[in-house]
Amino acid sequence: MKPVRLPAAATLALPRWALFALGLLYILPGLIGRDPWKNDDAASFGIMWTMLHGTWQDWLWPNIAGLSWPDEGPLAFWLGALGMKLFGWLLGDVLAARVGTIGAFLVGVLSLWYATFHLGRRQDAQPLRLAFGGQPEPDDFGRTLADAAVLIYLGCLGLLLHSHETTPEALQVSLTALLLYRTVRYVEKPSLRNAALSGLAIGLLTLARGWITPVCLMLALFACTRFLAQPAIRAMRDLGAMIAVGGLVAAVWLLPAQLLAPYHQQPLNAWMTWNWLQLDWPSWTSVKFFFRVGVWFFWPAWPFAAWAVWAWRRQRGVLHIVVPLAFVVMGVLLTLCHPQPEQGQLLVLLPPLAVMAAFGLLTVKRGAINAIDWFSVMALTLCAAVIWIFWFAKLTGWPEKAARNVLKLVPGFTPELGWIAFFVALAATLGWFVLVYWRISRQPAVLWRAVVLSSGGLILIWILMMTLFLPDFNYGKSYAGVARQIANKLPADTQCIDTNVGPAQRASFAYYAELPFAGVEGGRCNLLLLQDSIKVRDDREIQAQFRGKQWVLLWEGRRPADREERFRLYRRTD
Repeated sequence: MKPVRLPAAATLALPRWALFALGLLYILPGLIGRDPWKNDDAASFGIMWTMLHGTWQDWLWPNIAGLSWPDEGPLAFWLGALGMKLFGWLLGDVLAARVGTIGAFLVGVLSLWYATFHLGRRQDAQPLRLAFGGQPEPDDFGRTLADAAVLIYLGCLGLLLHSHETTPEALQVSLTALLLYRTVRYVEKPSLRNAALSGLAIGLLTLARGWITPVCLMLALFACTRFLAQPAIRAMRDLGAMIAVGGLVAAVWLLPAQLLAPYHQQPLNAWMTWNWLQLDWPSWTSVKFFFRVGVWFFWPAWPFAAWAVWAWRRQRGVLHIVVPLAFVVMGVLLTLCHPQPEQGQLLVLLPPLAVMAAFGLLTVKRGAINAIDWFSVMALTLCAAVIWIFWFAKLTGWPEKAARNVLKLVPGFTPELGWIAFFVALAATLGWFVLVYWRISRQPAVLWRAVVLSSGGLILIWILMMTLFLPDFNYGKSYAGVARQIANKLPADTQCIDTNVGPAQRASFAYYAELPFAGVEGGRCNLLLLQDSIKVRDDREIQAQFRGKQWVLLWEGRRPADREERFRLYRRTD
């Protein structure tokens, strides 16, 4: 017997304008007014900026002002460079590069919504018919589940920071949601057309962040087909169509890059090497990472998703559990088989977990829902209050201890009152209290009531941080100030600069100060920008790396918020 009994009153869909407004409130703060931050965010922006101001070779061989970057894939960088090309004159390069990030986020949310909607209106997902009628219609039921899945997705802690970065990871999670949607459409109606569209998503994923993940997810897709009454020959034909279309999409970059050899390099060889390095045997390190980070990274999706598997365990082969579970299992294997597990690998699990969690909400008891609501109200309201207290303290100096604690993180920073940021934060806080009052006073019976406060509260915290404390974060995480100091010390005859700085630093210095770094093919430069630790008291670092050359120090500095990192500018004298 199905574990769900639900009246039609519980399937009231969230108004379209409210869902759209919630998405904008989620994605826009943290993109507007924010500098490129160390590390991956600034490095990715540097590749986009280099493409915009470079030649065709930079589009085929991604690099950061001459520093080669053959990892991952070029799709996210192409989108950012194209955004700067089209909108840079209006929005500025930094914000224009994030137009692609906004577009990718919208694609991910829409794909997740439609994937859940199509699964939710299937006959095997419908609740039991009530004795006197009043059960929801299939489309209404699907819409409500889709709204719940989006709210859960937006409430996941792991998505919050990564979705606001101009990195391939932000694009990868959205394309994973797109592939999940195309998989749902394929299992609903197996056809050559749906197989080809799934292949398109696989090809885009390959261009975004390598072929390992899309190939494994394609295997998950075909693991789901064993529950379909489909001849093996037809399944193999569809698999061939997916591989062919995905290969054609990936060939848009790989074929020209291999034939034209930009900067006399072989992108395909370097890219394949990076891909193979993403696989290894599972280790105890990867297992510990998965459970230690996953507990908060997947919150609040994973408890509801686990409950969904348990609640529907007696319904064999229901596709609303089988399809997302296949993606989750494959994502877990990818994380455990990664030699150096990172949070970017966990992003692949968020869309399928959100879908499963929506179906888990169907069977959660009212008492558990009320407990989640009260916890969300108390915890998130307390967090918001603490943020407001620290903001007030940094401006006024009272409470003294709070002011001292917040300002010691950004030594040398002078706080100023930003009226626009203040009113946006105030409006968001008032909106939070309106939402809490509506939830408590109305006691709505709709399915998504269990997660609306969690998602809304998380968005409130993010808005407060990205308005009240955005200047602090820019001061502490941006290299703009250091870049301008270096630019002021450059000799007039500077032709190029050798350096050992990292990708984020190189990108920031190239953008903010237009430092002429040596290109991909290298060259002999008369200046050297050295990055090392402030703990090194003499010139041993430069002597070790550039032995036999004579250098004179022109400038030394660092970011005030960084207690170890140091930069030194030298001029060659030999």
